[in-house]
Amino acid sequence: MRWRLIINMSGVLTFCIGISMLLSIIIGLCYSDNTIMPFVKSMVITTVCGLLAYFFCPVSNKSEQITQREGMAIVAAGWSVICIFGSLPFYFDGAFDSFVNAFFESVSGFTTTGSSVLTNIETISKSILFWRSFIQWLGGMGIIVLSLAILPFLGVGGMQLFKAEVPSPSPDKLKPRIKDTAKVLWKVYLFITLAEVFMLLLGGMSFFDSICHAFTTMPTGGFSTKNSSIAHYNQWYFDFVIIIFMIIAGINFTLHYQFLTGKPLALFKDVELRFFILLIIICTSLVTFNVYETVYDTFPEALRYSLFQVVSIITTTGYATYNYELWPPLSQMVIFFCMFIGASAGSTGGGMKCIRILLCFKYCYKELFLLIHPHAVYKVKINNKLVSSNILHSILGFIVLYIFLFVISSIIMAGFGVDFVTSITSVASSLGNIGPGFGLVGPVRNYACIPDAGKWLLIVCMLLGRLEIYTLIILLVPEFWRK
Repeated sequence: MRWRLIINMSGVLTFCIGISMLLSIIIGLCYSDNTIMPFVKSMVITTVCGLLAYFFCPVSNKSEQITQREGMAIVAAGWSVICIFGSLPFYFDGAFDSFVNAFFESVSGFTTTGSSVLTNIETISKSILFWRSFIQWLGGMGIIVLSLAILPFLGVGGMQLFKAEVPSPSPDKLKPRIKDTAKVLWKVYLFITLAEVFMLLLGGMSFFDSICHAFTTMPTGGFSTKNSSIAHYNQWYFDFVIIIFMIIAGINFTLHYQFLTGKPLALFKDVELRFFILLIIICTSLVTFNVYETVYDTFPEALRYSLFQVVSIITTTGYATYNYELWPPLSQMVIFFCMFIGASAGSTGGGMKCIRILLCFKYCYKELFLLIHPHAVYKVKINNKLVSSNILHSILGFIVLYIFLFVISSIIMAGFGVDFVTSITSVASSLGNIGPGFGLVGPVRNYACIPDAGKWLLIVCMLLGRLEIYTLIILLVPEFWRK
């Protein structure tokens, strides 16, 4: 394990985060905020620390291949560092009464979870609101992937970093060089973000709110500039636009690239995408017919709110247009079920991912088939491609580990004195990088009431969910540190 390399790369990431704070300073100047100094201090501290780590731990042989262990260590260390330094503007601003709250907000932002401890968002300065949105946008495609795109010397051996961070069981390479793949993904990400900004502006949303909501929709983050989230606007146009872009953000970005480069059939041929859309249709139908005439008087109104909330939760965005805790038990159960599914692999969404759920079903069917025909040869395929046993075992291991962590963390949360419903939904929401849950952390509430010990637990859960569990949990295995 090359510790100098890990510190060096963490320094690069820290420096990038420090420089990005300049945008919030510009926003503060444009809107005459009185909170520019917190960003100036944070920027100086962050960039200096990043430069010190980079220059005092130089890497002598950059052409040497980065090992898988080093890639995981760099990603784990990098995400921890950027979350710490990303919390400095929150802490220095005074909007948060303790470091744990500032750190919680930072981790929630970078991991695109969207859980907040702010009780009155609309009183917060524009520069802080922009920073909350911007760190979600950075975290959506991944700060490591961004570095691979803009720093050429990370191109060699970068696949190990890419595999350790990109939320997918098997990351797709669009180009021969991983640096070029990262650039392509970020170009598509930026293009779709700008398209959403334009669409929101057409509906009459202010330029600042359009930018912030686009920055939190595309990473499926969910931070809003309004206390009541998207419900504040109460317009079908904004609901429709954000639904479309939440679905787009929940689709594998390699499919977007193929679509934009003249291969539209790739979208229709993808089995995972069809499964993802089918789940949305089924869940929306169940909720719509359940709330029609019990909560909403008209069918279009029931469909509008049901579709928005199902898409918001299943893509792990976490926006809200209605308090779904007032819905009947069946609808609430569907929403809770959606918290575990997640969007497509290779998207900015969290959760278990549709591809894992689909392959798990296929594997279970295979076992049932072999019970009937024990001598038959049955191969699991996805998109007409054979899925290796190694990938299947990895997926099954991931699902078991995901459920195990959910159960253990929920028990620990309950041990902190948090009620049953809040315990299980806050953990499910944090592991899935969703945001709202039920109970004390419902869609019209926030995480301010969670005790500090519980917030630290949820911070770990958010990082575990964003880094696909293995990247962090592997650090606890003794063999990882041995030669």
